[in-house]
Amino acid sequence: MRHLIGFTTLFCSLATTGIAKEFDRPIPQAQSATAEFWYALACVTLLAAMVAVQWLVSRR
Repeated sequence: MRHLIGFTTLFCSLATTGIAKEFDRPIPQAQSATAEFWYALACVTLLAAMVAVQWLVSRR
């Protein structure tokens, strides 16, 4: 039983210090003109859908 505890302690200490590497934060990339166009189109479409739903609901 002592060997199992010693092995577990050794393994955990090696796993946390020896294998782990430093975290590199991701660098955000600039948005392309194409992505901005599709985002604007999606926003206008969502707004049009919300207006259509409001119009349909208010008719009832």
